[in-house]
Amino acid sequence: MGDRERDRAEFSAFVQRRQHRLLRAAYLIVGDERLAEDLLQNALIKLADRWSRVRDGNPEAYLRTILYRDAVSWWRRHRRERLVAAPPEPPADADPADRVTLQLLFARALAALTPKQRAVLALRYFEDRSEREAAEILGVSVGTVKSQTNAALRRIVELSPDLAEAVGHA
Repeated sequence: MGDRERDRAEFSAFVQRRQHRLLRAAYLIVGDERLAEDLLQNALIKLADRWSRVRDGNPEAYLRTILYRDAVSWWRRHRRERLVAAPPEPPADADPADRVTLQLLFARALAALTPKQRAVLALRYFEDRSEREAAEILGVSVGTVKSQTNAALRRIVELSPDLAEAVGHA
């Protein structure tokens, strides 16, 4: 097997092992299934072009950096926020402790956040990144990460007060 074939096989195996988790991360960043698929596909194309240089290092970290930076670039070009007329109301008969109800409330609240706020929350809480790491990945200051995290958590509580305890703003 030649170098190109070996590179192709290694890259394919890398993608197959990680594709679902990476797609989930992309979805958390952009909040839209089709955009997440496009974001991940474009990031994988960039990674494939550089595979021989990054495969022996940490290709997943490299790919995640591409994901977040490409998402930030897209947001800067499009700068649109989705505004909602009123915060979502949980069903009156729902048990707030019910995990499914909380997940639905959280998904609705996340959809109302700006893309940058979603990215900061995904990095900080889904990927368990430090403020410094999140700032480096997004290409912003640590102060921006802190302020966006705080604003996002406040907004989640505003949209769905039942989530206050879940996000630590009780």
